[in-house]
Amino acid sequence: MQKDFKTVEESHVIISELMLPSHSNFNGKIHGGYILSLMDQIAFACASKHSGAYCVTASVDTVDFLRPIEIGELVTMKASVNYVGHSSMVIGIRVEAENIQNGNVKHCNSSYFTMVAKDKAGRSIEVPGLILKNDNQIRRFAKSIKKKTMKKKRIQEFLITDFSSDRYLHILEEHKVKLEKEA
Repeated sequence: MQKDFKTVEESHVIISELMLPSHSNFNGKIHGGYILSLMDQIAFACASKHSGAYCVTASVDTVDFLRPIEIGELVTMKASVNYVGHSSMVIGIRVEAENIQNGNVKHCNSSYFTMVAKDKAGRSIEVPGLILKNDNQIRRFAKSIKKKTMKKKRIQEFLITDFSSDRYLHILEEHKVKLEKEA
């Protein structure tokens, strides 16, 4: 039997993984794509735990790589449900890397994945509501509402804006761009 509401803690997921040379890029740092893959996995686990259903990634909001992750560091990812809609959930993910030799921990990334719960036929299904217990959880939920509103406005603005090149030539002058229009 599925609950109508769940606490944030009920679907909280933490994973840790040692970063190996096989995870590195040509610069000797851990490949960002590998970190994104791990983030998608933990977002899936958290959303599925909350919804009790199979979940798919609908969108990823801003991924900023704040600090590089080194080979040999222990990466820990923490995921929690920040927001729920009808069938969607915003999963907040924090990525930290620990130098296991000296214990130094650094914040490397934070991101927000929107996940949607699906039934076996691939149709979106309703997810449980969220019980908020403290100011931090309320703040995260409110921030998610604000981000969702801002995203809708941005999409709408792009839909109604005329991006024909003649209208924006003056803006291009302020940027590092060279125009060589074809005849």
